Amino acid sequence: MSTWSLISGASGAVIAIMLVLALMSIFCWYIIGFKYLYLRRAAKESELFGDSFWRSKDIEQIYKNAQALKNSPVSAMFLAGYTELAKLSADEPAARDREADLENVQRALRKAQTGETNKLESMIPFLATTGSAAPFIGLLGTVWGILLVFQQINPDEAVKLGQIAPQIGEALVATAVGLLAAIPAVMAYNYFTRRISLQISEMENFEHDYLNIIRRHFLS
Repeated sequence: MSTWSLISGASGAVIAIMLVLALMSIFCWYIIGFKYLYLRRAAKESELFGDSFWRSKDIEQIYKNAQALKNSPVSAMFLAGYTELAKLSADEPAARDREADLENVQRALRKAQTGETNKLESMIPFLATTGSAAPFIGLLGTVWGILLVFQQINPDEAVKLGQIAPQIGEALVATAVGLLAAIPAVMAYNYFTRRISLQISEMENFEHDYLNIIRRHFLS
């Protein structure tokens, strides 16, 4: 029997379960495509911003470059720190507290880092949910289909394997659909988790470097 005939011939409950798995799989593939492009842009723009940050000695030029790189988490942190530093620079020199000013800048950087981390991790948990739940949802469809097969068997009559094999095959397709939804989701989740951890590490390193520069040149 063809795969399509097995799917179309399944019971209503099994078909409903397979439709849920299909929708989960479609949404997972959307997330995979979207996050791949987003993370690639973020990494590329962060690299461009890093070159601009370390090569340029004009902070105003760095600020303009950061504004143009809207997908970079590191540039977003710089903009947050720059905005806070501009507010502190507007105060009277006598009213400044060096340590308090540095804490304010650090707080602004941490807030920006949290926001950018949430952007990077958005929709990723759905991949983990699909990877862990889809096989069990498919198994539920298989168990349900096999139970229906057993309910149709007459205990007073001899049953040949050929009579129930199509129904069992229809039930097993649900497990296969669950695995087809789960395997790409797990692989993508591991891949994106690694990419996101690299971005977070880069943001943490930038925070330390940025605070050291501010401590030496702007709050001395």
